[in-house]
Amino acid sequence: MTSRPKVRLALVFGGVSSEHEISCLTAGGVARAIDPDRFEVVGIGITGDGRWVRIPHSELASYEVVDGTLPRVASDRPDAVVLRGAGGAQIATRDGDRLLDVVGVDVAFALLHGPWGEDGTIQGLFEMLGVRYVGAGVASSAIGMDKDLMKRAMAAAGLPVGPWIAITPAQWRDEREASLARVAALAYPVFVKPARGGSSIGIVKVDGPDGLEDAIARAQRFDPKVVVEQGFVGAREIEVAVLQDLAGPPRTSLPGEIVMHDPDAFYDFEAKYLPEEQVTLQVPADLAPELRDACRALAARTFAAMDVEGLARVDLFVSADGEPYVNELNTMPGFTRHSMFPIMWAASGLEYTDLIATLVDLALQRPTGLR
Repeated sequence: MTSRPKVRLALVFGGVSSEHEISCLTAGGVARAIDPDRFEVVGIGITGDGRWVRIPHSELASYEVVDGTLPRVASDRPDAVVLRGAGGAQIATRDGDRLLDVVGVDVAFALLHGPWGEDGTIQGLFEMLGVRYVGAGVASSAIGMDKDLMKRAMAAAGLPVGPWIAITPAQWRDEREASLARVAALAYPVFVKPARGGSSIGIVKVDGPDGLEDAIARAQRFDPKVVVEQGFVGAREIEVAVLQDLAGPPRTSLPGEIVMHDPDAFYDFEAKYLPEEQVTLQVPADLAPELRDACRALAARTFAAMDVEGLARVDLFVSADGEPYVNELNTMPGFTRHSMFPIMWAASGLEYTDLIATLVDLALQRPTGLR
Protein backbone atom coordinates (compact mmCIF):
# COMPACT_ATOMS: atom_id res chain seq x y z
CA MET A 1 0.00 0.00 0.00
CA THR A 2 1.42 3.38 -1.03
CA SER A 3 1.46 5.97 1.73
CA ARG A 4 0.03 9.40 1.08
CA PRO A 5 2.73 12.03 0.44
CA LYS A 6 3.23 14.57 3.18
CA VAL A 7 1.73 18.03 2.79
CA ARG A 8 4.48 20.65 2.83
CA LEU A 9 3.25 23.40 5.12
CA ALA A 10 4.98 26.80 5.33
CA LEU A 11 4.53 28.32 8.78
CA VAL A 12 5.06 32.08 8.55
CA PHE A 13 5.47 33.89 11.87
CA GLY A 14 7.07 36.81 13.71
CA GLY A 15 6.63 40.01 11.74
CA VAL A 16 7.17 43.72 12.26
CA SER A 17 4.04 44.46 14.29
CA SER A 18 3.85 44.88 18.05
CA GLU A 19 2.56 41.30 18.21
CA HIS A 20 5.81 39.72 16.99
CA GLU A 21 6.38 37.68 20.16
CA ILE A 22 2.79 36.44 20.28
CA SER A 23 3.12 35.22 16.71
CA CYS A 24 6.31 33.33 17.61
CA LEU A 25 4.60 31.79 20.63
CA THR A 26 1.71 30.66 18.44
CA ALA A 27 4.06 29.20 15.82
CA GLY A 28 5.96 27.27 18.47
CA GLY A 29 2.75 25.71 19.72
CA VAL A 30 1.71 24.64 16.23
CA ALA A 31 5.18 23.24 15.44
CA ARG A 32 5.15 21.06 18.56
CA ALA A 33 1.65 19.73 17.99
CA ILE A 34 1.53 19.17 14.23
CA ASP A 35 1.27 15.58 12.98
CA PRO A 36 4.74 14.72 11.57
CA ASP A 37 3.31 11.76 9.64
CA ARG A 38 1.07 14.05 7.61
CA PHE A 39 2.94 17.33 7.38
CA GLU A 40 6.43 18.56 6.58
CA VAL A 41 6.99 21.98 8.15
CA VAL A 42 8.98 24.75 6.48
CA GLY A 43 9.62 27.54 8.98
CA ILE A 44 9.71 31.12 7.70
CA GLY A 45 10.36 33.71 10.37
CA ILE A 46 9.97 37.43 9.78
CA THR A 47 12.34 39.42 11.97
CA GLY A 48 11.36 42.58 13.77
CA ASP A 49 12.96 44.66 11.00
CA GLY A 50 11.16 42.76 8.24
CA ARG A 51 13.72 40.20 6.98
CA TRP A 52 12.40 36.80 5.97
CA VAL A 53 14.58 33.98 7.31
CA ARG A 54 14.57 30.18 7.37
CA ILE A 55 13.95 28.66 10.80
CA PRO A 56 14.41 24.89 11.25
CA HIS A 57 11.44 22.99 12.63
CA SER A 58 13.43 21.97 15.71
CA GLU A 59 14.23 25.58 16.56
CA LEU A 60 10.69 26.71 15.93
CA ALA A 61 9.34 23.99 18.21
CA SER A 62 11.44 25.44 21.06
CA TYR A 63 9.58 28.77 21.06
CA GLU A 64 7.99 29.10 24.50
CA VAL A 65 7.68 31.58 27.34
CA VAL A 66 10.88 31.29 29.42
CA ASP A 67 11.06 33.16 32.74
CA GLY A 68 8.33 35.52 31.57
CA THR A 69 10.13 36.30 28.29
CA LEU A 70 8.40 35.69 24.98
CA PRO A 71 10.34 34.31 21.96
CA ARG A 72 11.52 36.35 18.97
CA VAL A 73 12.82 35.47 15.50
CA ALA A 74 16.63 35.46 15.54
CA SER A 75 18.11 37.88 13.01
CA ASP A 76 21.21 35.79 12.26
CA ARG A 77 19.36 33.06 10.37
CA PRO A 78 19.78 32.62 6.57
CA ASP A 79 17.53 34.64 4.27
CA ALA A 80 14.35 33.01 2.98
CA VAL A 81 13.19 33.81 -0.56
CA VAL A 82 9.63 33.18 -1.73
CA LEU A 83 9.19 32.47 -5.45
CA ARG A 84 6.42 31.59 -7.83
CA GLY A 85 7.52 28.59 -9.87
CA ALA A 86 5.79 26.68 -12.63
CA GLY A 87 4.01 24.48 -10.09
CA GLY A 88 3.16 27.20 -7.58
CA ALA A 89 4.92 28.76 -4.62
CA GLN A 90 8.47 27.80 -3.68
CA ILE A 91 10.74 28.62 -0.76
CA ALA A 92 14.51 28.92 -1.09
CA THR A 93 17.45 29.86 1.10
CA ARG A 94 19.69 32.64 -0.20
CA ASP A 95 23.44 32.16 0.05
CA GLY A 96 25.05 35.23 -1.52
CA ASP A 97 23.84 35.24 -5.11
CA ARG A 98 22.75 31.58 -5.01
CA LEU A 99 19.40 30.02 -4.09
CA LEU A 100 19.65 26.75 -2.16
CA ASP A 101 17.21 24.20 -0.76
CA VAL A 102 14.41 25.19 -3.14
CA VAL A 103 11.19 23.39 -2.16
CA GLY A 104 7.59 23.69 -3.26
CA VAL A 105 4.85 24.67 -0.81
CA ASP A 106 1.40 23.09 -0.71
CA VAL A 107 -0.17 25.34 1.93
CA ALA A 108 0.89 28.50 3.76
CA PHE A 109 -0.21 29.09 7.33
CA ALA A 110 0.41 32.70 8.40
CA LEU A 111 0.56 32.67 12.18
CA LEU A 112 0.97 36.45 12.14
CA HIS A 113 -1.03 38.68 14.43
CA GLY A 114 -1.75 42.33 13.80
CA PRO A 115 -0.77 44.56 10.87
CA TRP A 116 1.19 43.11 7.91
CA GLY A 117 -0.07 39.61 8.63
CA GLU A 118 -3.65 39.54 9.79
CA ASP A 119 -4.82 42.52 7.75
CA GLY A 120 -4.96 41.13 4.20
CA THR A 121 -1.44 42.10 3.17
CA ILE A 122 0.21 38.69 3.30
CA GLN A 123 -3.03 37.07 2.13
CA GLY A 124 -2.71 39.15 -1.05
CA LEU A 125 0.86 37.92 -1.46
CA PHE A 126 -0.30 34.32 -1.15
CA GLU A 127 -2.95 34.95 -3.81
CA MET A 128 -0.32 36.38 -6.15
CA LEU A 129 1.96 33.40 -5.51
CA GLY A 130 -0.87 31.01 -6.27
CA VAL A 131 -0.50 29.15 -2.99
CA ARG A 132 -3.40 27.92 -0.90
CA TYR A 133 -3.43 29.28 2.62
CA VAL A 134 -5.12 28.82 5.96
CA GLY A 135 -7.63 31.39 7.09
CA ALA A 136 -9.51 34.43 5.91
CA GLY A 137 -9.02 36.03 2.51
CA VAL A 138 -7.87 39.53 1.64
CA ALA A 139 -11.11 41.46 2.14
CA SER A 140 -12.35 39.82 5.35
CA SER A 141 -8.84 39.98 6.84
CA ALA A 142 -8.52 43.70 6.08
CA ILE A 143 -11.97 44.62 7.38
CA GLY A 144 -11.61 42.38 10.42
CA MET A 145 -8.32 44.05 11.35
CA ASP A 146 -9.81 47.56 11.48
CA LYS A 147 -12.15 47.69 14.47
CA ASP A 148 -14.01 50.67 13.03
CA LEU A 149 -14.61 49.15 9.59
CA MET A 150 -15.43 45.82 11.22
CA LYS A 151 -18.11 47.33 13.45
CA ARG A 152 -19.55 49.29 10.52
CA ALA A 153 -19.82 46.09 8.50
CA MET A 154 -21.38 44.22 11.40
CA ALA A 155 -23.91 46.98 12.06
CA ALA A 156 -24.78 47.13 8.35
CA ALA A 157 -25.42 43.36 8.44
CA GLY A 158 -27.87 43.82 11.30
CA LEU A 159 -25.66 42.32 13.99
CA PRO A 160 -25.98 43.72 17.52
CA VAL A 161 -22.90 45.83 18.33
CA GLY A 162 -22.30 48.31 21.12
CA PRO A 163 -21.86 52.08 20.66
CA TRP A 164 -18.44 53.26 19.44
CA ILE A 165 -16.76 56.13 17.64
CA ALA A 166 -13.59 56.29 15.54
CA ILE A 167 -11.06 59.13 15.56
CA THR A 168 -8.78 59.41 12.53
CA PRO A 169 -5.41 61.22 12.67
CA ALA A 170 -6.86 64.14 10.67
CA GLN A 171 -9.85 64.44 13.00
CA TRP A 172 -7.62 64.44 16.07
CA ARG A 173 -5.38 67.10 14.50
CA ASP A 174 -8.08 69.38 13.06
CA GLU A 175 -11.25 68.59 15.03
CA ARG A 176 -10.05 67.62 18.48
CA GLU A 177 -12.84 69.31 20.42
CA ALA A 178 -15.48 67.86 18.13
CA SER A 179 -13.93 64.40 18.53
CA LEU A 180 -14.01 64.71 22.31
CA ALA A 181 -17.62 65.85 22.09
CA ARG A 182 -18.49 62.68 20.16
CA VAL A 183 -16.89 60.60 22.90
CA ALA A 184 -18.94 62.52 25.46
CA ALA A 185 -22.07 61.02 23.89
CA LEU A 186 -20.91 57.59 25.13
CA ALA A 187 -21.43 56.42 28.69
CA TYR A 188 -18.37 55.80 30.83
CA PRO A 189 -16.41 53.65 31.28
CA VAL A 190 -15.07 53.58 27.73
CA PHE A 191 -12.26 51.60 26.18
CA VAL A 192 -9.78 53.40 23.95
CA LYS A 193 -8.11 51.08 21.43
CA PRO A 194 -5.74 51.21 18.47
CA ALA A 195 -8.08 50.64 15.53
CA ARG A 196 -5.81 48.11 13.84
CA GLY A 197 -4.09 46.49 16.77
CA GLY A 198 -4.54 43.17 18.50
CA SER A 199 -3.70 41.14 21.62
CA SER A 200 -5.17 44.03 23.67
CA ILE A 201 -1.94 45.99 23.22
CA GLY A 202 -2.43 49.73 23.76
CA ILE A 203 -5.96 49.42 25.15
CA VAL A 204 -6.87 51.70 28.05
CA LYS A 205 -9.99 51.63 30.18
CA VAL A 206 -11.13 55.19 30.95
CA ASP A 207 -13.57 55.87 33.77
CA GLY A 208 -14.08 59.59 33.14
CA PRO A 209 -13.25 62.50 30.83
CA ASP A 210 -10.05 63.43 32.68
CA GLY A 211 -8.14 60.40 31.44
CA LEU A 212 -9.42 60.42 27.87
CA GLU A 213 -6.75 62.43 26.05
CA ASP A 214 -3.89 60.52 27.68
CA ALA A 215 -5.57 57.24 26.71
CA ILE A 216 -5.93 58.38 23.09
CA ALA A 217 -2.26 59.39 23.00
CA ARG A 218 -1.26 55.96 24.31
CA ALA A 219 -3.39 54.12 21.73
CA GLN A 220 -1.96 56.30 18.96
CA ARG A 221 1.52 54.96 19.75
CA PHE A 222 0.33 51.73 18.12
CA ASP A 223 -2.05 53.14 15.49
CA PRO A 224 -2.83 56.78 14.65
CA LYS A 225 -6.46 55.79 14.14
CA VAL A 226 -8.26 54.88 17.36
CA VAL A 227 -11.68 53.64 18.35
CA VAL A 228 -13.49 54.47 21.57
CA GLU A 229 -16.02 51.86 22.67
CA GLN A 230 -18.68 52.21 25.31
CA GLY A 231 -18.09 49.63 28.03
CA PHE A 232 -20.65 47.02 28.95
CA VAL A 233 -21.03 47.41 32.72
CA GLY A 234 -21.72 44.09 34.43
CA ALA A 235 -21.42 42.14 31.17
CA ARG A 236 -19.95 38.69 30.77
CA GLU A 237 -17.17 38.17 28.21
CA ILE A 238 -18.03 35.14 26.08
CA GLU A 239 -15.99 33.76 23.18
CA VAL A 240 -16.94 31.26 20.49
CA ALA A 241 -14.54 29.52 18.09
CA VAL A 242 -15.79 29.14 14.52
CA LEU A 243 -14.62 26.93 11.65
CA GLN A 244 -15.65 27.11 8.03
CA ASP A 245 -17.62 24.15 6.69
CA LEU A 246 -17.38 23.97 2.91
CA ALA A 247 -20.53 21.84 2.73
CA GLY A 248 -22.77 23.82 5.07
CA PRO A 249 -23.06 26.58 7.66
CA PRO A 250 -20.10 27.47 9.91
CA ARG A 251 -19.26 25.12 12.77
CA THR A 252 -19.21 26.62 16.24
CA SER A 253 -17.55 25.42 19.42
CA LEU A 254 -18.95 25.37 22.89
CA PRO A 255 -18.58 28.93 24.25
CA GLY A 256 -15.92 29.91 26.73
CA GLU A 257 -15.91 32.71 29.28
CA ILE A 258 -13.18 35.13 30.37
CA VAL A 259 -13.49 35.54 34.14
CA MET A 260 -11.25 38.26 35.58
CA HIS A 261 -10.37 37.78 39.24
CA ASP A 262 -10.36 41.54 39.78
CA PRO A 263 -13.82 42.84 38.79
CA ASP A 264 -12.32 46.22 37.86
CA ALA A 265 -9.68 44.71 35.54
CA PHE A 266 -10.07 43.76 31.89
CA TYR A 267 -8.57 41.14 29.55
CA ASP A 268 -5.40 43.01 28.57
CA PHE A 269 -2.09 41.75 27.12
CA GLU A 270 -0.66 40.57 30.44
CA ALA A 271 -3.84 38.71 31.34
CA LYS A 272 -3.90 36.98 27.94
CA TYR A 273 -0.30 35.84 27.68
CA LEU A 274 1.24 36.12 31.14
CA PRO A 275 -1.85 35.29 33.20
CA GLU A 276 -0.51 33.80 36.44
CA GLU A 277 -3.54 34.36 38.68
CA GLN A 278 -5.24 37.23 36.87
CA VAL A 279 -7.84 35.37 34.88
CA THR A 280 -9.76 32.11 34.60
CA LEU A 281 -10.63 30.74 31.16
CA GLN A 282 -13.84 28.84 31.84
CA VAL A 283 -14.58 26.32 29.10
CA PRO A 284 -17.33 25.53 28.52
CA ALA A 285 -18.96 28.67 29.86
CA ASP A 286 -21.66 28.21 32.48
CA LEU A 287 -24.58 29.36 30.34
CA ALA A 288 -28.21 28.36 30.27
CA PRO A 289 -28.88 26.20 27.19
CA GLU A 290 -30.91 28.90 25.46
CA LEU A 291 -28.21 31.54 25.99
CA ARG A 292 -25.46 29.12 24.95
CA ASP A 293 -27.31 28.40 21.70
CA ALA A 294 -27.94 32.11 21.12
CA CYS A 295 -24.22 32.87 21.51
CA ARG A 296 -23.25 30.12 19.07
CA ALA A 297 -25.85 31.25 16.56
CA LEU A 298 -24.70 34.88 16.78
CA ALA A 299 -21.07 33.80 16.28
CA ALA A 300 -22.04 31.81 13.18
CA ARG A 301 -24.04 34.76 11.81
CA THR A 302 -21.06 37.06 12.38
CA PHE A 303 -18.66 34.68 10.63
CA ALA A 304 -20.98 34.42 7.63
CA ALA A 305 -21.78 38.14 7.48
CA MET A 306 -18.07 39.01 7.43
CA ASP A 307 -17.49 36.43 4.66
CA VAL A 308 -14.67 34.76 6.58
CA GLU A 309 -12.92 31.61 5.42
CA GLY A 310 -11.12 29.06 7.52
CA LEU A 311 -11.38 30.15 11.11
CA ALA A 312 -12.23 32.99 13.46
CA ARG A 313 -12.89 33.66 17.11
CA VAL A 314 -15.97 35.75 17.79
CA ASP A 315 -15.89 37.74 21.04
CA LEU A 316 -19.23 38.57 22.58
CA PHE A 317 -20.59 40.49 25.53
CA VAL A 318 -23.63 39.16 27.33
CA SER A 319 -25.31 42.13 28.97
CA ALA A 320 -26.63 42.13 32.50
CA ASP A 321 -30.11 41.41 31.13
CA GLY A 322 -28.89 38.37 29.17
CA GLU A 323 -28.61 39.81 25.64
CA PRO A 324 -25.55 38.85 23.54
CA TYR A 325 -23.70 41.54 21.57
CA VAL A 326 -20.77 41.21 19.18
CA ASN A 327 -17.58 42.85 20.38
CA GLU A 328 -15.02 41.71 17.79
CA LEU A 329 -14.17 39.05 15.25
CA ASN A 330 -10.56 37.87 15.17
CA THR A 331 -9.47 36.19 11.93
CA MET A 332 -6.19 34.89 13.41
CA PRO A 333 -6.85 34.22 17.08
CA GLY A 334 -4.25 33.18 19.55
CA PHE A 335 -3.44 29.61 18.63
CA THR A 336 -1.18 28.08 21.25
CA ARG A 337 -2.46 24.98 23.01
CA HIS A 338 -3.37 27.25 25.95
CA SER A 339 -5.24 29.84 23.87
CA MET A 340 -9.02 30.07 23.97
CA PHE A 341 -9.59 29.04 20.34
CA PRO A 342 -7.97 25.57 20.66
CA ILE A 343 -9.27 25.11 24.21
CA MET A 344 -12.85 25.68 23.08
CA TRP A 345 -12.47 23.22 20.22
CA ALA A 346 -10.90 20.65 22.53
CA ALA A 347 -13.91 20.99 24.83
CA SER A 348 -16.08 20.45 21.76
CA GLY A 349 -14.28 17.24 20.77
CA LEU A 350 -11.64 18.50 18.33
CA GLU A 351 -8.15 18.23 19.82
CA TYR A 352 -5.28 20.60 18.96
CA THR A 353 -3.42 18.34 16.53
CA ASP A 354 -6.65 17.47 14.70
CA LEU A 355 -7.67 21.13 14.66
CA ILE A 356 -4.44 22.05 12.84
CA ALA A 357 -5.02 19.24 10.33
CA THR A 358 -8.62 20.37 9.80
CA LEU A 359 -7.50 23.91 8.97
CA VAL A 360 -4.88 22.67 6.49
CA ASP A 361 -7.44 20.36 4.89
CA LEU A 362 -9.84 23.29 4.51
CA ALA A 363 -7.08 25.31 2.83
CA LEU A 364 -6.30 22.45 0.43
CA GLN A 365 -9.93 22.34 -0.66
CA ARG A 366 -10.25 26.08 -1.26
CA PRO A 367 -9.22 27.48 -4.64
CA THR A 368 -7.05 30.56 -4.90
CA GLY A 369 -8.09 33.75 -6.68
CA LEU A 370 -11.71 34.16 -7.75
CA ARG A 371 -12.30 30.60 -8.87
